[in-house]
Amino acid sequence: MSAAGGNNMTAPLTLALSKGRIFDETLPLLQRAGLSVLEDPETSRRLILPTNRADLQVVLVRASDVPTYVQYGGADFGVVGLDVLLEHGAAWGHAGGATGLYQPLDLQIARCRMSVAARADFDYPAAVRQGSRIRVATKYVQLARQHFADKGVHVDLIKLYGSMELAPLTGLAESIVDLVSTGSTLKANNLVEVEHIMDISARLIVNPASLKLKREVLRPVIDALAGACEEQR
Repeated sequence: MSAAGGNNMTAPLTLALSKGRIFDETLPLLQRAGLSVLEDPETSRRLILPTNRADLQVVLVRASDVPTYVQYGGADFGVVGLDVLLEHGAAWGHAGGATGLYQPLDLQIARCRMSVAARADFDYPAAVRQGSRIRVATKYVQLARQHFADKGVHVDLIKLYGSMELAPLTGLAESIVDLVSTGSTLKANNLVEVEHIMDISARLIVNPASLKLKREVLRPVIDALAGACEEQR
């Protein structure tokens, strides 16, 4: 490594990942880019995992915390779903994305869609036409608020952290805003998609200061991941 960046250049690169689908689908990309995580997050008790490179480590955080770690320099870069990234940005008053984050790559992994869903026996289009006030359960409060405001639909938003499908089944809400992959969970609970909001995939996000101070080591990693994405397509 060059000493041009002072002490910052000697610190290892830190990649923020979340357990689960993002981690599992990022691993093949990392491997194509010549990077390997040396411990399994499901069996290791460590929160910071080593890789096959002494100058790169992986920090495991909650998916919703990835943009915060990258924004404030707790990690140099990270992988996060577009849903989390947009919700983070909207919560900070920057619609369209998290403030201060460089977003060089759509990794085209962890693909799904954000949709409005309701009970099969609830006439959502009629409720919208009549200007009814609809109760909507979601963990994506900022995005849902923006979506319904843009459409002029009156809603009461209820923030939940657990299974959204329960809300319409128990009468807590008439509809939900949530991520949908195959739709099988909705179908099993007699719910149907009534509106598509946006397509979702995982994005690579980078701390701008890290890109400047650690450019000699960080830029090649970003380029290698870009190449890995091209190969995957």
